[in-house]
Amino acid sequence: MDKDYFVHESSYVDDNVKIGKGTKIWHFCHIQSGAMIGERCSFGQNVNVANNVKIGNGVRVQNNVSIYEGVEIEDNVFCGPSCVFTNVNTPRAHFPVHGVYSRTLIKEGASLGANCTVVCGHTVGRSALIAAGAVVTKDVKDYALMAGVPARQIGWVCECGKRLGETLKCECGRSYRKVGADLVLFV
Repeated sequence: MDKDYFVHESSYVDDNVKIGKGTKIWHFCHIQSGAMIGERCSFGQNVNVANNVKIGNGVRVQNNVSIYEGVEIEDNVFCGPSCVFTNVNTPRAHFPVHGVYSRTLIKEGASLGANCTVVCGHTVGRSALIAAGAVVTKDVKDYALMAGVPARQIGWVCECGKRLGETLKCECGRSYRKVGADLVLFV
């Protein structure tokens, strides 16, 4: 039976894995048992997707990223080169957690910059943008622009990825409004 996705010959896909149509898995990747990957995804060189990880449609994972059990990635997320996920808050080699992992959720359309770290147990909001090298240590709001160590909010971004000015109107035509401390798309 022909597959409707591509896996490079140097990569390993374990049994009991679901991979959506049009997905491409490039050199030296490992997709572990129980992983569910959506349609039209792309995994660069040396990506590891751990057991039971769920990844949505249209996700782009660049080189050298490990997505550990406990992490869920929604549709159209971008994971930059060498971005880091964790799944245990207090790891110890001599006290393994045996499958008890903190949940991390990356919501639809979020972008994680190169070499950023998302500490487990947090949610990165819809269309948020995490700067390269930032360390996320708390939940991130929808459309938030985060930078630094630890990451702090330095502004807002549009769904298209452009930074929003004081008017909260983007050159792409989208407009936003603040509701309390949150930003929402205004139609």
